[in-house]
Amino acid sequence: MGFSRRLERVFAYPRRDANGDLLWSPVSKAGERAWRKALKRTGIEQFRWHDLRHTWASWHVQSGTPLHVLQELGGWSDFAMVRKYAHLAPEHLAEHAARIESGIRSVPHSFRHTTSADKKKAATHDA
Repeated sequence: MGFSRRLERVFAYPRRDANGDLLWSPVSKAGERAWRKALKRTGIEQFRWHDLRHTWASWHVQSGTPLHVLQELGGWSDFAMVRKYAHLAPEHLAEHAARIESGIRSVPHSFRHTTSADKKKAATHDA
């Protein structure tokens, strides 16, 4: 038996049918009256349906979900839209950052700043 579209919804609100039985109806659109009523009852202001999607994606990334998997889960066609969550899981940068954590390393002589006086001194010293 397949699931109906109603069973796939996460947010629902209670209502009574003609017999007085309690039914749970899904909130299927962001602008629905049930959504607005829920926000009003809870005292939440300036909160959009999209804010839930953003929170969901942020929690996924913070839990270690790879961005390409999040893209598929969230249905984004453009990877740039998913990349905006990358800053929430900077672990992929840890390996690169760890390269300098052991302290300052000596700089090879060829990269040191030398003045013309240093060059003259070195030339006379080598002679």
